Amino acid sequence: MTDIVLSTLNARYSHAALGLRYLRANLGELRERSAIREFVIGQKTEDIAEDLLALNPRVLGFGVYIWNVEETTRLVALLKTLAPDLPIVLGGPEVSYESEGQRICQLADYTITGWGDMSFPKLVAQLLAGERPEQKIIPGEQPPLAAIALPYDEYIDEDVQRRHLYVEASRGCPFKCEFCLSALDKTAWPFPLDDFLASMEKLWQRGARRFKFVDRTFNLKVDTSLAILDFFRAKLEANPDDPPFLHFELVPDHLPERLKEGISRFPAGTLQFEIGIQTFDPQVQARISRRQKNDVAEQNLRWLRENSQAHLHVDLIAGLPGEDIATFAAGFDRLVALNPHEIQFGILKRLRGAPIARHTQSHDLRFSPDPPYAILANDVISFGQMQRLTRFARYWDMIANSGRYTRSLPLLLGVRPFANFLAFSDWLHATTHQTHAIAHERLVHLVYDFLCERGEDADRVGESLAADYHGGGGRSRLKWEPPDAPLPLPRPAKRGKATPERQRRHLEGN
Repeated sequence: MTDIVLSTLNARYSHAALGLRYLRANLGELRERSAIREFVIGQKTEDIAEDLLALNPRVLGFGVYIWNVEETTRLVALLKTLAPDLPIVLGGPEVSYESEGQRICQLADYTITGWGDMSFPKLVAQLLAGERPEQKIIPGEQPPLAAIALPYDEYIDEDVQRRHLYVEASRGCPFKCEFCLSALDKTAWPFPLDDFLASMEKLWQRGARRFKFVDRTFNLKVDTSLAILDFFRAKLEANPDDPPFLHFELVPDHLPERLKEGISRFPAGTLQFEIGIQTFDPQVQARISRRQKNDVAEQNLRWLRENSQAHLHVDLIAGLPGEDIATFAAGFDRLVALNPHEIQFGILKRLRGAPIARHTQSHDLRFSPDPPYAILANDVISFGQMQRLTRFARYWDMIANSGRYTRSLPLLLGVRPFANFLAFSDWLHATTHQTHAIAHERLVHLVYDFLCERGEDADRVGESLAADYHGGGGRSRLKWEPPDAPLPLPRPAKRGKATPERQRRHLEGN
């Protein structure tokens, strides 16, 4: 028997739920009576229920997120049919706001909103003692971070060997960008640095090499940023043949010289920076309470691209209040000119609790009623136009962000990247009526056909696409290649084994 079972449905197997590990680490004397069981969205609901009930839990807790709320709702409904007396406790960002009106919260026994590190153990202790609190919605208690037990010992060996390890040196965010739930935070709170680095040391000694920092503002406190970078750089120097891969989220307009110097000392394949530009339009930035010095952000991106070997993943959001397609296109082209490795073309979503909802009437924001609550239209972008942007985002990820088209992408984009790729996106959808499940080899041929129809030199297009395709390991003969042409062997990988394949392709293509 396992008295307490902590569970969630992850988006992929490679993801490991940090929140569940925090909960278990902070159960105190109840920890040994608990277990974590993770599943992946798309698994059969009945199979998940069977696995959970086989543990005979006395309390069952679920982490609920925007990507799993629909399937978790079905799971909770099934569990309440099969085991109506089993207390089910919910937590996570998707149920922390607008809780009362959600079916999943009505089905479950309790919902803890906000921080659950301390509130969940208190509730579980009551439930195991036979007490049933009357209050169904329980506001989470926010303790000092030093009072929270760190969760990293809860990563098992399988996690260390095969999954992304999510870590955080701080929580919260001092900025108020209205599309983000972190806008509700008052500031960013740091974990005790020595304790955090001691946990990283233990993970490293266990063989961990891939660390994804979930801090919203890694570079906010430069002394802390440098201490963390110095920790991993020492590991790198001691283990040059077994380097780490580190993911950080950076504030785009804050990159002091000391931090630049620290970043420049890392080789290719070890650093990835996620950098949120979101919009370059000053009026839109002011409307959504986003403070950003565009000229400084642009200078920093250029410096990172030209003077560091970090992999740059930069975010833009389409559908923000008051930003039409023309102004978004101008920002997109401005960002393409800075040549980041990836541009994450995001579509605005209405996260529950996020302040962006205050613009709903003034800008006629129309969001999907179902997760992930993507915007469908607003006062300056019609539904049909938003559909085109959504397809653009999908195709952009398949082609530009994939790292498979480093030589041929410039031909596709030309001097007007947004307009040219939108034309390709429209053509590709009209030709295939698909946005998913397009095989790589077929996509190469489709890009060739489009560029040739557009009037590009067929030999130049074919040479670039063939180099991309075969350089990435493609072994088929493309339709324009001579039947007796030898097929080259794929290039061997040269980066550290911790570097993810997609980032590896970008780096090898440079």
